[in-house]
Amino acid sequence: KYREDNTAIYAAKLKKELDRELVGAKVVTAPIGMMGAERSPLELIIIGPDVDMVLDYGEKVKEILKNIPGAAEVKISAEKGNPEITIDIDRDKMSALGLNLQTVGGTLQTSFNGNTDGKFRQGEYEYDINIRFDNMNRQKIEDVKNVTFVNNMGQLIRLEQFASVEEKSGPSQLQRRDKSAAVKVQSQAIGVSVDAISKQLEAEMAKLDTPTGITYVWGGDKENQTDGMGSLGIALIVAVLLVYVIMVMLYDSFVYPFVVLMSIPLCIIGAFLALALTNNSLNIFTMLGLIMLIGLVAKNAIILVDFTNQMKEEEGKSTFEALMLANKARLRPILMTTIAMVIGMLPIAMASGAGAEWKNGLAWVIIGGLISSLFLTLVFVPVIYMMFDNFLDRFGMNKPKLPFDQLMAEEYVHKEVKEY
Repeated sequence: KYREDNTAIYAAKLKKELDRELVGAKVVTAPIGMMGAERSPLELIIIGPDVDMVLDYGEKVKEILKNIPGAAEVKISAEKGNPEITIDIDRDKMSALGLNLQTVGGTLQTSFNGNTDGKFRQGEYEYDINIRFDNMNRQKIEDVKNVTFVNNMGQLIRLEQFASVEEKSGPSQLQRRDKSAAVKVQSQAIGVSVDAISKQLEAEMAKLDTPTGITYVWGGDKENQTDGMGSLGIALIVAVLLVYVIMVMLYDSFVYPFVVLMSIPLCIIGAFLALALTNNSLNIFTMLGLIMLIGLVAKNAIILVDFTNQMKEEEGKSTFEALMLANKARLRPILMTTIAMVIGMLPIAMASGAGAEWKNGLAWVIIGGLISSLFLTLVFVPVIYMMFDNFLDRFGMNKPKLPFDQLMAEEYVHKEVKEY
């Protein structure tokens, strides 16, 4: 039986069912994407100078994110709760007592973690000798305070004489970003795009009292999307420039290729409208569809401009007459090619198999762009052509073209005169 919900919504419903059945168990759902199943789509990395400060601010952001619709499985990468003993050494007292950090650190390391430099050899076998405190001397905080050191004068000094030893709760793991303490606030996005949740979270975070030195950067899908959009944006610009250069070479003009380029914004209108009507987001795949559209929709404008130039050069028609004839003569091929491409994209746009949601947006972008370009190009491109032609006439840059028959007649007359 085929399920009606998409993967994210189905996983959320399944989690609720399992939570009721498996009492006391923690059920976590994670989408499997291009980055794997462990990385959350929404990931906010909080950076600061101090671990405790970063964790406190991360907990506040976590509570805000829990109340945003569409955010699920909200968690923080490092949570407080693990007990630990912290030692804060007073360096001035330590120096006055004739000790140094190397001696103190080495003694503490040997006392509680052990030292296996010594070896015991028996025949062909070798065993580590671990030197450290006995288990009963490593149980309490007083055992740490009473660790003794021998200074350079042979005196015994206890740790609590030059350091404060406290029992605290520390993070489960330490993370760093750009050489600073960091923590990640992560969540899934169900029924809402990652971009929509991130914008709402940023609006709520602006109301918080942010400590000095705390900053944040986006990770997860938003980071990938930003990097991908930058690369695809450059590809989009390069595609437009390449189309312009090719048109300059074919038309032998720097002006008329702009008429062809004016058809590109017309397809973007239909592409965004198709995304909105089909509830698809602007992502890497839809950007690829926009780049493909540049070559597809420019075809309609090329057909009109080429036929118009042909009528002006060979038939001696005025610009208005040539444009009217071009619209009538080229309407049928434009309709045939556009309808064929739209029908060819429908199976991809309406596919519902595994991973189909990645390709649906690309197909809908192409379909929407082709349909809008079909209707708007027939009106907009002739108007732009007329404006550019009037501009060239005003500055004397548009040389009048003689009809083909008249050109042949004049060439024949010049040939006869020359021979005579």
